[in-house]
Amino acid sequence: MGTFTDGFLIGASTAAHQVEGNNIHSDYWAMEQMEYSSFVEPSLDAVDHYNRYEEDIQMLADAGLNAYRFSIEWARIEPKKDHFDEAEVEHYRKVIACCREHNVEPIVTLHHFTSPKWLICDGGWDDEMVVERFAIYAKYIAEKLGEELCYICTINEANMRLQIRAISERFMKMMQAKAAKNTGLQQDSVKEEKLEGQVQVGINLSDPMERMKLSAMENVKVFGTSQPHTFVSSASDQGDVLVCKAHQAAKAAIKSVRPEIKVGITLSVHDIQWIDGGEERAKAEWEEEFSHYIPYIQEDDFFGLQNYTRSVYGSEGIQAAPKEALLTQMDYEVYPEALEHVIRKVNSELPGMPIMITENGIATSDDVQRIEFIKAVMDGVKNCINDGIPVIGYCHWSLMDNFEWQKGYQMTFGLCAVDRTTQERHPKGSLEFLGSYNKE
Repeated sequence: MGTFTDGFLIGASTAAHQVEGNNIHSDYWAMEQMEYSSFVEPSLDAVDHYNRYEEDIQMLADAGLNAYRFSIEWARIEPKKDHFDEAEVEHYRKVIACCREHNVEPIVTLHHFTSPKWLICDGGWDDEMVVERFAIYAKYIAEKLGEELCYICTINEANMRLQIRAISERFMKMMQAKAAKNTGLQQDSVKEEKLEGQVQVGINLSDPMERMKLSAMENVKVFGTSQPHTFVSSASDQGDVLVCKAHQAAKAAIKSVRPEIKVGITLSVHDIQWIDGGEERAKAEWEEEFSHYIPYIQEDDFFGLQNYTRSVYGSEGIQAAPKEALLTQMDYEVYPEALEHVIRKVNSELPGMPIMITENGIATSDDVQRIEFIKAVMDGVKNCINDGIPVIGYCHWSLMDNFEWQKGYQMTFGLCAVDRTTQERHPKGSLEFLGSYNKE
């Protein structure tokens, strides 16, 4: 397989809400409990990582991994506005200490999709106040826990809100076309698209329009508005700018306390390709997905790159995966070559910026396929490093099978399976295989 240089980080990632369980003060918990929820099931105890983190970190370390990317849950730290829970701070202090005890580098993410419910009730991620509130939280974490941290990712997939907007617009056009056809106003056939596979997060677009209306009414009762501006909701252009400002404010707050901490952001990027007639659309998509963020991130200490697949554009927009292509459980095309391609593309636009792969993986029940995927992506990473691109780490998504947001527990991304009736862990061969890159 070939070795990586000393100091290269090889690890796995999780997100607090997806693995910890009982994140009762978050916006997602509230949405999961709604009668007309878009979630296929609630997170509940998740995989009980909150209580079993020691076992899980030891499992990761025993396999040979030397990094663990996890998130601190804002809704636990600040369950009510201006009320900070010291007991929860101590919990995360113990998680960080456990990493250190096992010679595992803790890579902390401050916001991984979920927010305190009070924040959303106050206007959420389309309100100017979010910039200051996020900075206050970031500074608090740096003050309390920064002494033991080298890396902080401020916001996970800061561009996800624009990707959700694009998917939502295509979904609404498709629904309107179907409605017009059903009323006889449109004679042409309606082209169905697998929209959920076009975004790198578990969303559920199966709800009929009537159910969506009922959900909007329920949102008013829960959040005070029919369209709460959670992080994983459609963003206006101004909302996108607010996320960038929140990142910059958080970085400044962290540096004011702990200037030595390396701070970056993560973006969800596809390997965007084109066929005849699709070049302009593809270039516009890359601009929206990555390039327009450069002014906000070019002074960061590292860039968190998150990639799972490619997107191919033609004259009529995004293309379906080739008929012969294998698809993951998420309806992505299995295309491990995408990671090397996007590393090179990012490096060409941010030359010299250290790149950490903070997520990359495959949703499959076939662990042999996962091992083959890991081998292919690691070969690509090695190619980039050999060409002088400053890739500093690779964190696989995910350490364990977990709660894939609106899709529930059916998607299996993990290097370890979990029996949720007993919470017993069952490491897969892919965990040991990934760790073997650190054992050569």
